Amino acid sequence: MIFPEFDPVLVHLGPLAIRWYALAYVAGILLGWRYAVRLVKTPRLWGGQTPTATSEQIDDLVLWVTLGIILGGRIGYVLFYSPSLLWTRPLEIFQVWHGGMSFHGGFLGVCAAIVLFAHRNKIDLLKLGDLVAPVAPLGLLFGRLANFINGELWGRTTDVPWGVVFCNDRIRAIEGGVCAAGELPRHPSQLYEAALEGVLLFLILRLATHKFGFLQRRGGLAGLFMLSYGLFRASLENVRQPDAFMPNFPLGLTMGMMLSTPMLLAGGWLLWRSLKDPIVPVAGETAAS
Repeated sequence: MIFPEFDPVLVHLGPLAIRWYALAYVAGILLGWRYAVRLVKTPRLWGGQTPTATSEQIDDLVLWVTLGIILGGRIGYVLFYSPSLLWTRPLEIFQVWHGGMSFHGGFLGVCAAIVLFAHRNKIDLLKLGDLVAPVAPLGLLFGRLANFINGELWGRTTDVPWGVVFCNDRIRAIEGGVCAAGELPRHPSQLYEAALEGVLLFLILRLATHKFGFLQRRGGLAGLFMLSYGLFRASLENVRQPDAFMPNFPLGLTMGMMLSTPMLLAGGWLLWRSLKDPIVPVAGETAAS
């Protein structure tokens, strides 16, 4: 199929352009905020334990996490994927509306925000990570859908029936008459990522919180998120087209695979560590079912 004539701008308000990409970030952050508040206000998920944070603390945490996503995502993109911007076009580093955000950079930015917030508010670091982890797939879902609307981060060429030719009149006009993705069908890898990193990962973490009492395990949800994301991202890199300016790494590796490997290993360790000890119900309470 030919890539639809999506307009990345939802509406123009005078000189201000409201883009789908920006709305994806807003939607992910707002829905994640409300979901986190709902988690701390559902007593049965905590098995008699005191929730990690109050709803008021989550309100404050949202700003910290938002800054971590934006600053970390942009800085990570520059350092991991386009370091030449530092000396060729340094002002473009601040032009986030031109695209170029790294998940792994955003992840590190959020980790930094969690560390600082936990220290300032005297909250257990891993328990705070467990509270943030279940909401992260919401942002990933909207972000990947926005990538598809923008016609960016497409997959490798393919002959599957649902392959997409990421070329239309709008893209040709923007790219000087020639589409960077070419005229051959490609995997809609953005939609694969939305399905796995967004929908499936959310359901996995939802099952962990609501069925297996993972909010009562220190570091378990954070580990499960990191392990699952690392596996999904590394697998999808096999159908995702590497950025044209990236070098050819040995053994068929991609930058996404290499950046996901530490997440996978750290997540596996955290999950193993959290599962070593059984959940002990608080006196007078029963563990969450």
